[in-house]
Amino acid sequence: MSLLIHFSEPDLSRITVADAPDPMWEILLGLHALQTTDAGAVIGHWRASVERTTATRGLFRIAPARGYSPDFLTPEQGAFGLDAGLEAVLGTPTPRLRTDVQRLAAERSVPGWAKEVATGNRTVLRELVDALRTFHRTALAPYWPSVAESVHDDRRARADTMLDAGLGGLLSGLHPLLTWRGNALELHGGHVTGELFLAGRGLRLVPSFFCHGVPTVLADPTLRPVLVYPIAIDLHRLRPGMPTPDNQAAALAALLGKTRAQLLLAASQGRTTTELGRQAGISVASASYHVSILRDAGLIETRRDGIAVRHTLTCLGTNLLAQRQTKSLVGA
Repeated sequence: MSLLIHFSEPDLSRITVADAPDPMWEILLGLHALQTTDAGAVIGHWRASVERTTATRGLFRIAPARGYSPDFLTPEQGAFGLDAGLEAVLGTPTPRLRTDVQRLAAERSVPGWAKEVATGNRTVLRELVDALRTFHRTALAPYWPSVAESVHDDRRARADTMLDAGLGGLLSGLHPLLTWRGNALELHGGHVTGELFLAGRGLRLVPSFFCHGVPTVLADPTLRPVLVYPIAIDLHRLRPGMPTPDNQAAALAALLGKTRAQLLLAASQGRTTTELGRQAGISVASASYHVSILRDAGLIETRRDGIAVRHTLTCLGTNLLAQRQTKSLVGA
């Protein structure tokens, strides 16, 4: 079995590679990886460190290791960070929720709370979002510097491949199960079938730390097309806790620029994503993206405050401002 992805001429110029890990895809694929034993030594090492809480086991019911997982769990807004992705899940239209849960129910039994999600019950949907956030905080965030560094390395390697081998070499080189044929990319495997016509929408390539085995795509062909593929990962990089000196230096280097410095300064007063965006003169989506980088660097922490989320400085962020380094950041 295979999926044939058809590219029109406009699609060939609209291929993008995510420049950071997508937290929503990493949450979903991390849940998948927790339920398997064939994901390799690195994921096995991570799996041994993760506690299977009642909430996590509940997430297994809607994100099974095999078969369909609802597309609404991985919205395209995840490209702008965890907060933007979770807000998009919370704002999923009821018809979409119903369609996705019905598709899941056609393959396996679903819990009663998932049936409530399908009706658009916002209280239950918020509980689902809170469970996803908690899973990210406890299972993924301690390792996020390693995840981010691995994704960044893969992206640099793909750029080199593109220069050396062109578009066909880039796409075929993503994984052994991918083959470039003319203006079509064939994904082999029993988990996919049929044809996907990009029709000018382009294709977003998402390198993933927790994707194991085979590349994957969204089930709904009407959604913005993505291709998520596994990257090479190194056991020696997988370290929980604060970033290592090398990782921290790389994360802090990503902060250079006026916008993130403005956001860091604004967060010293405790701000919502909307307030940060207004302070820096950027959109909420852009603010969420930049905040996710500041958070990955250990400078900002995020907590829910009613229906909003509020960002404040960590000790590291406070120390950075106290050492008067902000002036150099703003001037960059």
